[in-house]
Amino acid sequence: MLVSPELAGQVLAAARAGGADFAEIYAERWKRRQLRTVDRRVKEATSGIERGAGLRLFYGLDVVYAYTNDLSATSLLALTERLCQLRGRLGRVDASGGGGLDFRPRRASGRHAPAQPFDSRDKATRLAWLHEADAGARVAPEIAQVEARLTEWEQDMLVANSEGVWAEDARVWTRLHVNAIASDAGELQTGSAAPGLTMGLELMERHPPREVGREAGLQAMTNLRAVPAPAGPMPVVIGNRFGGVIFHEALGHLLETTSVAKNASVLSGKLGQTVASPCVTYIDDGTLPHAWGSTELDDEGAPTERTVLIQDGVLKQYMVDKLGGLKTGYRPTGSGRRQNYTLAPTSRMRNTFIAPGDTPKEALFEGIDFGLYAKSMGGGQVKPGSGEYNFAVREGYLIRKGRVAEPVRGAMLLGKGPDSIRKIVAVSDDLENAPGMCGSLSGSIPVEVGQPHLLVSEIVVGGEAA
Repeated sequence: MLVSPELAGQVLAAARAGGADFAEIYAERWKRRQLRTVDRRVKEATSGIERGAGLRLFYGLDVVYAYTNDLSATSLLALTERLCQLRGRLGRVDASGGGGLDFRPRRASGRHAPAQPFDSRDKATRLAWLHEADAGARVAPEIAQVEARLTEWEQDMLVANSEGVWAEDARVWTRLHVNAIASDAGELQTGSAAPGLTMGLELMERHPPREVGREAGLQAMTNLRAVPAPAGPMPVVIGNRFGGVIFHEALGHLLETTSVAKNASVLSGKLGQTVASPCVTYIDDGTLPHAWGSTELDDEGAPTERTVLIQDGVLKQYMVDKLGGLKTGYRPTGSGRRQNYTLAPTSRMRNTFIAPGDTPKEALFEGIDFGLYAKSMGGGQVKPGSGEYNFAVREGYLIRKGRVAEPVRGAMLLGKGPDSIRKIVAVSDDLENAPGMCGSLSGSIPVEVGQPHLLVSEIVVGGEAA
């Protein structure tokens, strides 16, 4: 047990006696492992354990937060005293008796528990998997370098607060990442693939390393043979899986109360209004089995849930954490998340995606005389508040007279999330999600993004060709 109920009760009672309206302890233990090879040679083999706790106190809508990696009674009570003193309460607070808190235990059921725990395989097996990924990526003589990386995380989490919540969860994440570099006549192009899920080493059965490597190698070779992308406004078909990163970054963050409560989002105060195309339903779902962004409980101890943000183009809900709920009056949605105990939670996405439509994928391309097929998206930048974005296309193709034509490289998509989502004119039925790491005020956390293939009537494409 990270912190005993008796000690938690003492700390929370001390905080209330020191004037806090609400007090919360968040404690966790992390274990991380990583094995990385470059061209089959081991370049990194690390493992580490970390634990600590954070204490959050509310004084109305003002919040103070501090953390420690010492979970002893002396340390936690001293931390409480210092926080109370920041609010003008001098001297020692009364920590006797535990405050009479009657905790209501809330423990995760193990929905995402690993079938093959991390200690069920040795390093030799892991190394063999990375070698398989390396071999799979070498689809042509032009593949000059392959990097393969296996990352494993375990986390035990506890939340206890002055409202009687006692919540515990055990979490695991596993991810295989393969990067391939193709080279020819001084030209270098890359490809990557990186499946990840909340499960154990059974990930290697669901996503065989050789196939993951092959996906990365083929993408690198496609980009090596591609021609420069054109520039200008045009219709764009955006691929499924990581194609959803555009709307995650340029729309999803605008629906978190982190920005909504401050009126820093262009979508603040628009519940019940049409904000997207009628063919768009946008969902943030933390309950998907083994999804990269799923947990049974959020980092405030609340059960995670499925939140329909936009339905048939109409804004229905925001993503709400406890503080965001107090500031806005909206019901918390189990969206309070943080990277670790050194950061206070904020409202964050979990697994966010556009729901399937009924247009066959092939029909999306029909009628497009000239456009772009953004099959796979890369990274980009977004302007907070407005949702203005620019994102790189990792793998793209021209569309000519309704057909997918030659591959192009160097394409960028430029637009504004709230505008682009209004210009979606058709959504296919092939929904797939992909994992990623999302950074915001409460740190970097695992999330999934996703969508079916969809058609946007017009996006500005940045490219080098006429």
